[in-house]
Amino acid sequence: MHKLLKIWERDSGKLHSATESKPFMGTALDWMPSGAKIAAVYDRKAEEKCPEIVFYEKNGLQRSSFDINQPVDAKVELLKWNCNSDILSAIVSGEQYDAIRVWFFSNNHWYLKQEIRYSKQDRVRLVWNPVKPFQLICWTCKGEVTIYNFVWITAVMENSVALVIDNSKILISPLSLSLLPPPMYLFELHFSSPVREMTFSPKNSTNRLAVHLSDGSLCVTELPAFDAWEELEGQAFKIEASYLENELGSLLHLIWLDSNELLGISYFEKDGHYGYYLQEIGLVCSEDHVPGLLTCSGWHAKKLNHVPLEGIVIGIAPNSAKDNSAFVQFDEGSVFEYTSNIGGISKHVFSFLCSCPWMSVIPFYGSAKPLLFGLDEVGRLYFNGKVLCNNCSSFSFYSNGNEVTHLILSTKQDLLFIVDIKDIIDDKLEEKYENFILGVKRREDDQAKTFIKIWERGAKVVGVLHGDGSAVILLTPRGNFELIYPRKLVLSSIVNALNQGRFNDALLMVRRHRIDFNIIVDYFGWQNFLQLATQFVSQVDNLNYITEFVCSVKNENVVETLYKNSLSRFSSKEIKNVEAKNSNSKLNSVILAIRKALENQVLESPVRELCILTTLARNDPPAIEEALGRIKKIRDMELLGSDYPKRPSYPSAEEALKHLLWLSDPEAVYQAALGLYDLNLAAIVALNSQQDPKEFLPFLQELQHMPTLLMQYNIDLKLQKYEDALKHIVLAGDAYSEDVMNLMKKHPQLYPLGLELIADPSQKMQVLESWGDYLSDQKSFENAATAFLCCSNMKKALKAYRNSGNWGAVLTVAGLLNMGKEEVIQLANELCEELQALNKPREAARIALEYCGDVNNGISLLISARDWEESLRLAFMHQRDDWISEVKNASSECTNLLVGEYDDGVEKVGKYVARYLAVRQRRLLLKAKIEAEEGSLNDFDDDAVSEASSNFSGMSAYTMRYVF
Repeated sequence: MHKLLKIWERDSGKLHSATESKPFMGTALDWMPSGAKIAAVYDRKAEEKCPEIVFYEKNGLQRSSFDINQPVDAKVELLKWNCNSDILSAIVSGEQYDAIRVWFFSNNHWYLKQEIRYSKQDRVRLVWNPVKPFQLICWTCKGEVTIYNFVWITAVMENSVALVIDNSKILISPLSLSLLPPPMYLFELHFSSPVREMTFSPKNSTNRLAVHLSDGSLCVTELPAFDAWEELEGQAFKIEASYLENELGSLLHLIWLDSNELLGISYFEKDGHYGYYLQEIGLVCSEDHVPGLLTCSGWHAKKLNHVPLEGIVIGIAPNSAKDNSAFVQFDEGSVFEYTSNIGGISKHVFSFLCSCPWMSVIPFYGSAKPLLFGLDEVGRLYFNGKVLCNNCSSFSFYSNGNEVTHLILSTKQDLLFIVDIKDIIDDKLEEKYENFILGVKRREDDQAKTFIKIWERGAKVVGVLHGDGSAVILLTPRGNFELIYPRKLVLSSIVNALNQGRFNDALLMVRRHRIDFNIIVDYFGWQNFLQLATQFVSQVDNLNYITEFVCSVKNENVVETLYKNSLSRFSSKEIKNVEAKNSNSKLNSVILAIRKALENQVLESPVRELCILTTLARNDPPAIEEALGRIKKIRDMELLGSDYPKRPSYPSAEEALKHLLWLSDPEAVYQAALGLYDLNLAAIVALNSQQDPKEFLPFLQELQHMPTLLMQYNIDLKLQKYEDALKHIVLAGDAYSEDVMNLMKKHPQLYPLGLELIADPSQKMQVLESWGDYLSDQKSFENAATAFLCCSNMKKALKAYRNSGNWGAVLTVAGLLNMGKEEVIQLANELCEELQALNKPREAARIALEYCGDVNNGISLLISARDWEESLRLAFMHQRDDWISEVKNASSECTNLLVGEYDDGVEKVGKYVARYLAVRQRRLLLKAKIEAEEGSLNDFDDDAVSEASSNFSGMSAYTMRYVF
């Protein structure tokens, strides 16, 4: 049954808009609180398709839609938006059960994040809390009221793998390989029912994923090693449900205790009794895991422990400092420890000031106790029960591979802070980070800033790339992933590599992130680096990188200047020793140490010799004499012949000299010498420049044997001085007329100059015809026709005029060609048809009347052109009453059409103006509000370098979890 959706004005009661007649289902309808869209449901049983949720604008136009992926006989009984207008819920009735479904929209895609099933006898209904956007209130006909408090939980794992729940699928994307924005993914997992809860364990060399479905099933899969994931691109895997020996109930929280045990919080409702239980679940797989493949079936789950709980559990987190242990947070923030060996809640650890839906536990080097962090719903970030930040919006942790070293947090003012864990332990946050609040007064010293200004309002931290990756992954409200490399994390990863003696990795990070190369020398002090120079040279496998490093060494101590506020692990004793020495000796000492290491550790090769020459050129002052001495030795070996045994281990003398003059710019000098047509001067410059001898020596020798004008012509061509080249080749005589034409064809801008320089009339005709051909190829047909007329090529001129649509000129040229009457009439008919195709009926009518003598066709074309006066004149002239009547009827019909278009235009303009004024007023109010909130928060950090701009999605890298 088709229905209409009508919208009335609130104040006047007038009909505002109405939709087309559509097969709306029942009374399921809800208007988004923001007013942007109206959600409704289509019944598509006639098409044998499941119901479809559609969205209308208030003007009655359909905006978008998506189907609910249910059987054809499913029915949507109720639709409800939350107060923030970003989550849509529905009650979907099926044959066996009713379900509450919750969708979230991001990146032009609707994700089903939760499905909560009820029996059909319950007749469940729901409503969103009008002030709390993530609180859903449900009730049944039995009088049972349930309140669901949803929270967004990031699904970017410790190894930077993003897991996105979408109905009965999990989309998997390793962000360390590529920032794929959901709904894009590397590969996907399919399940039998919508996913409600999941947990991923990348530890102990196994990548296992456990998933709890809305039908109560538990699915487990073991993914292959991370290195083999690229082979899974674009594939979809169906995961079978595990065999359950015991009923698990409805799992609200789920984590891994170890590679074969799960810990979950379940909710039971049986025989009128309700309760929460902590369950330890053991897993066994009857199938052997094949490397490089997924283990999708053969899993058996057994309940190992069952502990009743008295309170409501807010969250659980594994204890990273202790095996088979986890922390359980109850309502109001109390945190207890669960140990598998004990089989129950062992002891109370501490309490947050309030419930913290986001809880993380990290180990800290040197401490037996792990560190517990929690974030509540109002933005307070806690550390072991103490408030660290009052305006936090998201947080994550960075690990250098061995230990967690930094806390990454974003604030509601869109500031990103990189906090050293040691500063948190030592209680130095207020001193260094000013309680994470940007002062009203703008900082004058950019180096003293401890934050990064996030360029997009509302972006949140969803993960990091650990170790040498040293990047923070941000998720913007638009849905884009942005990857930035905070300088503090980059320097921390470089320092970690230096502490571990990984000089090659440190050098690669320095090059990639454009960090000053001197950090490698200055971190431990350049005196200490002199002792490590041999190890540095032996590790770096690319001598070009060493050359780049040598060219960047300077006497400045960047640890004390450029990176003074970013490095905190440099001992004061080492700094004092560095400053005590003469700073000018750093450059020469380091370069000397590198040169000795190259001579002692690296086998003789051309690249090694060039690197040694670089150390001589970079000396202060440059050791040019010694460098030239080494080049002279190379030249002497060349004179001895190719049979000399050491000759292959050295570059050519020319190449060595070219490298020695690396910092100069001899190319401009060489070109200037050629421009003066002085071959001897050019040869001297070329022999001491960066030019390849195989190129310039034959060229100069060839020029020396040429006549003067031809030599000048070839030099002008090399220097791209084409006008001078044309002048010289024209002066060279008629023997080079073919070269003249070829030069003008390659460089068409020379045609006017060529016409001025060439005196031979026949050659001028060739130039004009060639110019016309070029203009025709460039679609400049009028100019091409003029050029053809100048060279008396009438056929090409006629073709050019015809291509340009100048029918008058075409017929004029036809007269110049002395065409016969029949040929002219045929040409006129062809032109008439072409002009009609080009929507030029008035001109076609002139041809039909003047050249073809076709009055009927001419009058018909004039009517099409709406030339009423001329068409009436011709009709009266030929005394055609039928055409007079036709003209009157056509003009009357045209008048009515124009009047109707004008009336419609006036109505549309009125609506557009009203809409524009309303939108403009809202934008002005929003702009004023934003400016008032931002205040003077205008600092930006140049270190916030974004990678991959990708069009990614808002909140789409999250999965949805709820607590009671």
